[in-house]
Amino acid sequence: MLTRAVAFYTNKMKDKVDWRLLTFLLLFLNVKLAVKIPVIILFSLWQFNFKFGFRFKDSRLPLFYPLIIIIALVNWIIYKGYVNGNYNILLFTGIGFWLLCILAIHQVKLAVDNNSPEIVHQTISAFFIVNTLISVLTLVVIVLKTHSINPYTYQGEYQKYFINTGDYIKGITFDTSITNATLNAFGVVYFLIRKNAVMLLVCMATLLLTGSNFINLALLPILLLLFAFKTNRYQKSLVVVCLIFLIVFMAKISPQNNKYATLTLVHLFQKHIPVNTDAKHKNTSANLRITDRPDNTLTPEEHKQKIATLYLDSVGKILDSIRASKRPKYAKNVYLAEGGRIAITEDDINGDYYQSKKETPVEQLQLLDFIREHKATLPISGNNNYTAALPGKAMGFLQTTALFHGHLGKALMGAGMGNFSSKIAYRAAGFGFAGGYPSRDIYINHDFLVNHLDLYLSFFSKRSGYHSLTNSPFSVYDQLLAEYGMIGLALFMIFYVGFFAKHYQKLTYSLPILFLMLAVLFTDYWFEQLSVMVFFELLLLLNIKENQTVKSAEHEF
Repeated sequence: MLTRAVAFYTNKMKDKVDWRLLTFLLLFLNVKLAVKIPVIILFSLWQFNFKFGFRFKDSRLPLFYPLIIIIALVNWIIYKGYVNGNYNILLFTGIGFWLLCILAIHQVKLAVDNNSPEIVHQTISAFFIVNTLISVLTLVVIVLKTHSINPYTYQGEYQKYFINTGDYIKGITFDTSITNATLNAFGVVYFLIRKNAVMLLVCMATLLLTGSNFINLALLPILLLLFAFKTNRYQKSLVVVCLIFLIVFMAKISPQNNKYATLTLVHLFQKHIPVNTDAKHKNTSANLRITDRPDNTLTPEEHKQKIATLYLDSVGKILDSIRASKRPKYAKNVYLAEGGRIAITEDDINGDYYQSKKETPVEQLQLLDFIREHKATLPISGNNNYTAALPGKAMGFLQTTALFHGHLGKALMGAGMGNFSSKIAYRAAGFGFAGGYPSRDIYINHDFLVNHLDLYLSFFSKRSGYHSLTNSPFSVYDQLLAEYGMIGLALFMIFYVGFFAKHYQKLTYSLPILFLMLAVLFTDYWFEQLSVMVFFELLLLLNIKENQTVKSAEHEF
């Protein structure tokens, strides 16, 4: 299917693609700022058009962007941030991200204005083809490396892949897998409404490869609503095929991902998980092998038996290794079974090689070191006996609302850029996981330290099972509310969401994509990611132009 799609669209798109826009998307959506910044500067100088057209009535671009920068500057003055040199660096770095957002949406707006809708449609299709090719190529490399046709069930290499396989399917952006998943979720809705079956299924397959449970769950109700209200018989059949893809993937290709998603939902809605009494009984000390039982549960006689058993086991392993070393290489796993049959030993799935690594990763050690240095200041991660009753994301919103108690100014306009909940706040902390930052310019606001940073450290300094979207305090809504206040969140709803939603009567694929984006905004600081939002804006600006073109044609007629 993919080969046919590539051949068909390559011939079709030779003279029907805006190669400048395609190049911009492929490069600017790259995760590296070292790529994004030169690209946006080059393309801005190439066209040399800086007529952004911001105004309160009929604004060309969302007025949200300049207004949010104004709030940041007002907070800088109110809270006297200018007296701290390191904060000044953070502030102007954060403003730089907002300016990059403005330049990016300006570029896609120019591309939409200067091309016919059909050319932009073909360019978008070309982008998804390239993205899928990179995603599939990544999967092929993993298959070759693991020698497993389905790495989603491969537990070797200390479970490097297995349930984590989707994390490596990053696509052309080389960003996180959820970025790739979100882009392809947009593609599913976009191609469904445009009745492009081949590209729809390509995007759906790529989305599933990323293994993003959240995006799958966010997309599912949108597909069901489209099935019920906004699709014809042909489109309904495509929705059914997409649902079959999802079921097959969760049931057959990555069943452990299905279990993980179910367990996550249980944790969201149930504080305590009932203990399986049968399983508990099977794991009591009385039912364990003597070598697996703790010494404090053994009698003196049993303790002697344990020592003797461990000694005999070790001697047996040594003798087995000696015998195995004398065998030819082709007979390493061959042994004589009962009845004279020749059999081949299978790998021990319970061996260390098939379990997750017990060693603490380097980046996690850095977080643990920080916790030890600031233990007295961190109310959550510094407390060894603390047990979270809610997912981290819910706790993050509670921390934000708690910030406003007794601080009317912060409730209205927030704590200030980089002072509570944003990517720039984590970047300036100097951990390196949100991007590089000069160590001499590190800045950590106290409100950020004892709230969202403490919360992040509590979950992400633990084993990988806690490293989920539900425990990450990252969220655009949290960022706007905490750092720009209720005014900032209102500006977003009125001058950003409202900028696109006011055309709702004529929008086709844009309206469900808008609802999908509103859900995705719970998962990360997407404006600072400079990837998903740019593509989202391209799709909506294109759909608005299509409607205006149709309206003008009808008026002339």
